[in-house]
Amino acid sequence: MKKAWFLVVVLAALVMSTAFAAPGSNLIVIITPGFDNPFFKTAADSAEARAKQMGYQTKVYVHNDDANLQSQYFDLAISAKAAAIICDNAGADATIAAVQKAKNAGIPVFLIDREINATGIAVSQIVANNYQGGQLVAEYFVKLMGESGDYVELTGKESDTNAQVRHQSFSDMISQYPKMKQVAQQTANWDQTQAFSVMQSMIQANPTMKGVICGNDTMAMGAMAALKGAGKGNVIVCGFDGSNDVRDSIIAGDIKGTCLQEISRIAQIAVEQADKYIKTGSTGQPEKQLVDCSLINKDNAKNLNNFSLKK
Repeated sequence: MKKAWFLVVVLAALVMSTAFAAPGSNLIVIITPGFDNPFFKTAADSAEARAKQMGYQTKVYVHNDDANLQSQYFDLAISAKAAAIICDNAGADATIAAVQKAKNAGIPVFLIDREINATGIAVSQIVANNYQGGQLVAEYFVKLMGESGDYVELTGKESDTNAQVRHQSFSDMISQYPKMKQVAQQTANWDQTQAFSVMQSMIQANPTMKGVICGNDTMAMGAMAALKGAGKGNVIVCGFDGSNDVRDSIIAGDIKGTCLQEISRIAQIAVEQADKYIKTGSTGQPEKQLVDCSLINKDNAKNLNNFSLKK
């Protein structure tokens, strides 16, 4: 009886070790949007550096917000029997199938920056608290506007949950001030060149515009360039992300503020949780995790570097 019980214990231990160990490799695959936005390059670089520091091999892929390309990279990770996948995804709905495919293959997925519209298939979804951050920057924007005046909003990709949450947060805060009037709203799809073009049209259509609030920093940079080109550099512009470009613009007195989401730390946390999950079968954390944002303005911009704020 004792021998039979011993065999049961040994078999259970073998099953547990197989479930929790890296499935055949020491590889962590990192998949992010394109590096033309420094935010995503920082995410990939930070995740890769932390993984290597912890003894893993890495492979980095860029999906450029193409869900089909992202799916191909998930297939490559599955073929390589990766220990884990870290992903800043290409769409809240479009990514669900890829994450499920990895889970079915026994590969844990850790999502950063952007959530998907499903739970129970990714191990972790670690994102900035976009609503809290939106409230911070919108409140500062209203203050700069003197709580009144015409303004426009540039929004991100409609398929991105972050774009929706930031827009809602901006609206919830600004709507509390009846003298603030939104005269235009349009997507520029997170893109600087597109924001420049959209803003040129908005300038023509809204000559009384006093401020611009943007869903990310690259759009804020494009908007500021268009405004300065039209001789309207005094229009108040705020962004969201905490990039070095916007930091420099704030220091120069152009863009007035942004909201920092510390993507470097978020990426590192994902790798650390992947390592713990591979070794123990648990991260010790809930699937959905929020990391609070910080307001960046002329008072603290000099302390910002590579999406990290020196306290």
